[in-house]
Amino acid sequence: MVLTIIINNAYARCMPIDLPRRTRWSALALGAAAVTVLAGCATPGASESDGVQVVATTTQVADFAREVAGEAAEVTGLLEPGQSAHSFDPSAAQLLALGSADALVVNGAGLESWIDDAVEASGFDGVLVDASTGIRLEATEDDHDHDHEAEDDGHDDGGGNPHVWTDPVLAERMVANIADGLADVPGIDADAVGTNADDYTARLQALDAWIDENVATVPVEERLLVTNHDAFTYFLHAYDITFVGSVIPGFDDNAEPSAAEIDALVERIAETGVQAVFSEASISPKAAETIADEAGVVVYSGEDALYGDSLGQPGTEGETYLGSQLHNVRLILESWGVTPSPSPSVLGG
Repeated sequence: MVLTIIINNAYARCMPIDLPRRTRWSALALGAAAVTVLAGCATPGASESDGVQVVATTTQVADFAREVAGEAAEVTGLLEPGQSAHSFDPSAAQLLALGSADALVVNGAGLESWIDDAVEASGFDGVLVDASTGIRLEATEDDHDHDHEAEDDGHDDGGGNPHVWTDPVLAERMVANIADGLADVPGIDADAVGTNADDYTARLQALDAWIDENVATVPVEERLLVTNHDAFTYFLHAYDITFVGSVIPGFDDNAEPSAAEIDALVERIAETGVQAVFSEASISPKAAETIADEAGVVVYSGEDALYGDSLGQPGTEGETYLGSQLHNVRLILESWGVTPSPSPSVLGG
């Protein structure tokens, strides 16, 4: 009854549905009803375009998709800068955009636990592009040796660490997957997509080379890192960096550290000689600041926080994937007492 009244009122006013959080129903029921309402409210051309429409989930894959698509398609990102994909809840308007899209690009690797419900609720029937196809997932930072190469035997979506984009070499594989997927979308300029992907891949290769060059100036035993949560496993393995620990246990940023886990991390910081604790731009810095204070080390937060699960707001250094990586590496090197070399001009840094 409540749902019927709200839908009728929303239709009458041609406004999106905005329910209190305590009013919940299944994603399918919400999506089907809300999308119908919004479709009725839409003016001609409001949700349709003559060009190819692509929807991407996270800020990282949306950035990759825009670079690859160029002018061949219009890319709409579901997540905004600073939003976590772990607990994302798409709005009715976003479900409407998804339902009318020609393609959907996802990070995959189990990151978007909500995506199946969103696809079903929206009625999306376009091309699904999984950007993490062919990448071997790491369960934890210590479980596997990362050889800086993507594997060709597929990946396991159950339980692996999904933050594959943090290694630029794996980002190259993601870009290749996106290019291959978009090339199959009816109406898209496949040649343009291929050229764009090649150009962007060259920039990713320049980024990887710059990081390698600078990290190599630091002795291996001094490459130590403490982050807000375990989101940098692939980056750490790529450049032989030791992961001392994270403020939030595991790679889900919704978890909370216990008092015992905080004490253990403070002890590890003291034992290893770590000089800094890094917060992340999309996570509250309070716990990181507390641990840094107890350990007597520097905390990097605010504008100096790392970009992990999300890219930054427009106008910040982390607005793009390339910018976020340059930002992160410069700060990490600074915490090790190293002044990085100028970044290649091709990266715009």
